[in-house]
Amino acid sequence: MKILVINAGSSSLKYQLIDMNGEVTIAKGLCERIGIDGKFTHKVDGKEFKKDVDMPDHTAAFAQVKEALTEGEGKVINDLSEVTAVGHRAVQGGTAFAKSVRITDEVIGKIKEYQALAPLHNPATIKGIEASVATFGPDVPQVAVFDTAFHQTMPEVAYLWGIPYELYEKHGIRRYGFHGTSHRFVSARCCELLGKPDGKGTRIITCHLGNGSSIAAIKDGKVIDTTMGLTPLDGFLMGTRCGVLDPSAVTFIMEKEGLSPKEMDDLMNKKSGMLGISGVSSDDRDIAAAIEEGNPRAKLAWDMRTYQIMKYIGGYVAALGGLDAIVFTAGIGENQKLLRAEILEKMAYLGVKVDYEANDVRGVEREITTPDSAVRGFIIPTNEELVIARDTMSLV
Repeated sequence: MKILVINAGSSSLKYQLIDMNGEVTIAKGLCERIGIDGKFTHKVDGKEFKKDVDMPDHTAAFAQVKEALTEGEGKVINDLSEVTAVGHRAVQGGTAFAKSVRITDEVIGKIKEYQALAPLHNPATIKGIEASVATFGPDVPQVAVFDTAFHQTMPEVAYLWGIPYELYEKHGIRRYGFHGTSHRFVSARCCELLGKPDGKGTRIITCHLGNGSSIAAIKDGKVIDTTMGLTPLDGFLMGTRCGVLDPSAVTFIMEKEGLSPKEMDDLMNKKSGMLGISGVSSDDRDIAAAIEEGNPRAKLAWDMRTYQIMKYIGGYVAALGGLDAIVFTAGIGENQKLLRAEILEKMAYLGVKVDYEANDVRGVEREITTPDSAVRGFIIPTNEELVIARDTMSLV
């Protein structure tokens, strides 16, 4: 069975074709700048094919995907009929979806209802679904896999805020959490490494650290708390996002700087975080290089992030009633050994002992604590596309 996995953005479309016999990715690529000046990249067997091509909309982008998969040097299938189903990454499913679902008109309607909570992501998801149906026809199953679904096990005490309860009832204002597909994949793998594949009796903290970052507390295989909230802006310092902020600071800045709600949103999402503090970059590699050159603000940004991560970890250890393992994943989590070491060193009070030699790696699965460490630490590369493909296969 071959599953096509789609991650649609407002002007982009990522894809992977996965052969579920062996769970092997046989082709992947990216359509960029859709509706602007289209850029297309297709990768097969380590070879990369690039071209500039007009893609006025997502349906045109799908046409390029179809051509790349079935024709030319990068061909991997003879016809689209070889694709059994299509799995779509959907960011915001609200409280309506606690698991992945076959896409119907009703499901699309629900995704539209949650557009206000994910104005950049949900409309793009719908575009991707509609373009996929137009390309494959109505008979090929389409499946939606929601970033928010894994976090739906959080209790009310964790997902509600101290605002009038009526606002939660009326507008759905609550903590939803994101990166759920990633947290789900790495926590499940961690349970296997702990010798408890069903998750029972496990207490795990998963750290998805990238340009966008979140941490989740997972007990018995289920999320009990996570750092991101109503939107992916909440939590700790990220590449360009501020993370948690005193709500009064928002209105204070708007008044003093004369900013509109949209301008303030832009400031918090795109001009803050590591970029805003360092004044250098949102890219962790640039921050590390600036620290090496003696840039004090770059060091401040780094230290602020580490401190905030440690506060969440400490709180989650308390919420979990102890800790069995901590997992690092995503671009920074998998590749930044210095950050991993700093975090684990600051957990010495829990009996954590770093294996520095084991930690000296990038992007591989590895245990990075010593055998006598009271809490085990792991690098586990995430694979959200594989989760989407597995859910899609199970539903069709």
